[in-house]
Amino acid sequence: MATFIPQECLRAAPWKNGGGSTMEIAISPAGASLMEFDWRISLATITASGPFSSFPGIDRSLMLLDGDSVQLTLDGTRKVTLSAAQPMLWFPGEAVVSAQVKGATTDFNVMTRRDRCRHQLEKITAPGRLARRSAATLLFVAGEGAVLARGGEQQFVLARYDALLLDADDAQEWRLDALQRTAVLCVDLFT
Repeated sequence: MATFIPQECLRAAPWKNGGGSTMEIAISPAGASLMEFDWRISLATITASGPFSSFPGIDRSLMLLDGDSVQLTLDGTRKVTLSAAQPMLWFPGEAVVSAQVKGATTDFNVMTRRDRCRHQLEKITAPGRLARRSAATLLFVAGEGAVLARGGEQQFVLARYDALLLDADDAQEWRLDALQRTAVLCVDLFT
């Protein structure tokens, strides 16, 4: 059964280094800690430059949603700037990552434990259709404007930063209706 996750139910937890906060959207298994999860999806707000936490054995995808840009330095040598032109980056959780920001940014973060599952993150557009590729799929409205998600006998209205978690029992085909073109992030989770 699909689970609707409204943005107003998300709670921010400050980072240990004081450089930002994270709002967990979904985690599996439910209630898992940061040391036990199979997969975790969250929103992060970066307010100050500084290091990322290390997550050995975790594969990560990071997508810039709001803010001008964030420059990431990976393992002291590789520099990547996330911006509107290049909003997404995949990297291993054990990499030494440092962020430089000029203003606050909001980023969509997917983490999967490498020995248990993998993920695929892509940006799609509503209106449109979604053909699911995995038993667990998360839809997240990243753009302005409401999206009506319809699959099988279910339908949900999602506003900006709302999410919909679909499981194996939910429809494989979904229609995403919107009055204006709206960015939707789709995360397929493979176990």
